[in-house]
Amino acid sequence: MFILADNVTIIEVGPRDGLQNESKHVHTDDKQVFINALQRAGIKEMELTSFVSPKWVPQMADAEAIVKNTEPMGRQFVLAPNAKGAELALAAGARSVAVFVGVSDSFNKKNINRTTDESIEALLPVFSRLKEEGIFIRACISTAFYCPYEGKIEPKKVVDLCKKFVDMGADELSVADTIGKANPKQSYMLFNLLKKELPNTLLTAHFHDTRKMAIANIYAALQAGISRFDSSAGGLGGCPFAPGATGNVATEDVVNMLDTLGIETGIDVKKVCEAVDLIAPHVSGPIETGMYRLFKNSQL
Repeated sequence: MFILADNVTIIEVGPRDGLQNESKHVHTDDKQVFINALQRAGIKEMELTSFVSPKWVPQMADAEAIVKNTEPMGRQFVLAPNAKGAELALAAGARSVAVFVGVSDSFNKKNINRTTDESIEALLPVFSRLKEEGIFIRACISTAFYCPYEGKIEPKKVVDLCKKFVDMGADELSVADTIGKANPKQSYMLFNLLKKELPNTLLTAHFHDTRKMAIANIYAALQAGISRFDSSAGGLGGCPFAPGATGNVATEDVVNMLDTLGIETGIDVKKVCEAVDLIAPHVSGPIETGMYRLFKNSQL
């Protein structure tokens, strides 16, 4: 019999991962309303924004304003993919910073024009700078199960990359099924392995719902001892460098599953749906998650 965690932490990624590739411009004020509503729902940890070039990601051009206008209620992450981004994040007052590298060389080359090893090398001075300032560092491990260009990823490669990040000083590892192709058996096996190899490291699971397997994969990761999960309100998000990848797993659906299992999150599903309702008019696609549909039909 599996013993599941009594409490689970949800890291909300909607304001950053969910909106950064949204084709319809979302005004800063509307993002802030969304963030504030998510906090009212009980979400303590969140990816707020990304300090990247507005030329490449115009949706994140207001990163400084978002950081300065958000009341910290826990860890409020910002993505800083390089040294310049890290300096901008520090200048804005960010105290928790996320970086990312894919296990797959092909994915990294498509994304940032570097191999995995070159990406790690480039992040070394970034880690040193952030550690000098006492910043909490979250390392996001992309393509941990499958790569859209290379296919299945061997677990050993994932473990090796995770160990490199830990040696560099990462405080947390967010391990991602970037294209949503993993199955529950693979989820359990990888996270069970990571728990054994890195018993003192904060591990988070990040699943995309491309094949509607994310909830099953989360349950399998729970069985492996994982108690931190990324999710996105409304299932918003996707990856421009991962063909066919759709949105993240929906926060409201994950919290509902955990509620039915008697696992505490401190998050109110109905209030998450209220936050989704606030952002829904400002995104280009329909929001069709299970719990949001019930909310719209007054069945919550």
